[in-house]
Amino acid sequence: MEHAIKIFSTRNSKYLAERIAKSLNMELGKSEVTVFSDGEFQPVYLESVRGATLFIVCSSFPPMENLMELLLMIDAARRASAYQVIAVMPYFGWARQDRKDRPRVSIGAKLVANLLAAAGCNRVMTADLHADQIQGFFDFPVDHIYASSIFLPYLRSLKLENLSIAAPDMGSAKRVNAYARILGCPMIICHKSREKANVVGSMTAIGDVEGRNVVIVDDMVDTAGTLCKAASMLMEKGAASVRALATHPVLSGTAYEKIANSPLQELVVTDTIPLRAPAGADTSKIKVISVAELFGDVIDKVYKDKSFSTSFLY
Repeated sequence: MEHAIKIFSTRNSKYLAERIAKSLNMELGKSEVTVFSDGEFQPVYLESVRGATLFIVCSSFPPMENLMELLLMIDAARRASAYQVIAVMPYFGWARQDRKDRPRVSIGAKLVANLLAAAGCNRVMTADLHADQIQGFFDFPVDHIYASSIFLPYLRSLKLENLSIAAPDMGSAKRVNAYARILGCPMIICHKSREKANVVGSMTAIGDVEGRNVVIVDDMVDTAGTLCKAASMLMEKGAASVRALATHPVLSGTAYEKIANSPLQELVVTDTIPLRAPAGADTSKIKVISVAELFGDVIDKVYKDKSFSTSFLY
């Protein structure tokens, strides 16, 4: 028996879910959320999901309600006799809390994995996890998608001479090494020390910077402190230009202002998180590339039990 495929979305990820559904020539499933006077809310499906394979799109960026809405939708689907429920989480929130980096703290990424399992999720799709080992927090399949398959063609289209790929910190070295290997160019590693969370102290570069067109690659950009400091440092060391690629544009605090005032020529991001620039903010340096077709392709192959390992470059 063939199970129907249906795509639904939480409220704050509807912008991306509609693009994913369109890439599959489908309509987004109908659902709504009732919000009560005390602040609680209750999602409800407005069509039958019995026996269907459900893909629920939700990037779990703040506020917390995004994740809670996803959990409630998974629970509702299971109780409505869905065949299986797959959480499509282009941005996996709490991913930076993947270990105990000091005493008496939680491991948020593991807790989120447990919550998804408890709600009845059968599978998770996500893009560019902050740490690959988070996949091991789940006891069911995780489809880890790499944005390199859309970033690399864009980089090649720029036809930059004397190209170097840079890691903004040691944690990004593996990702940057893959880009450098595929593009056949040198890599640079920026070494930083932090004064405290989200505050960078000193920074230096390991590798040849003089005269190079440098592209910084990272999984996300949050306050943009590290990114902008790295760009300034690279220009001071003689780089011809500095660009950046970051999959998830968290862009909190004064990030937009920092980017606008930085020596970055451009910051290329995806739409796993919508840009939420303050009124009047300068976003002219920020370019958005959609991951909708990428996720649409993976959803189609997962539904049809086809391999998609050859679809990704890193």
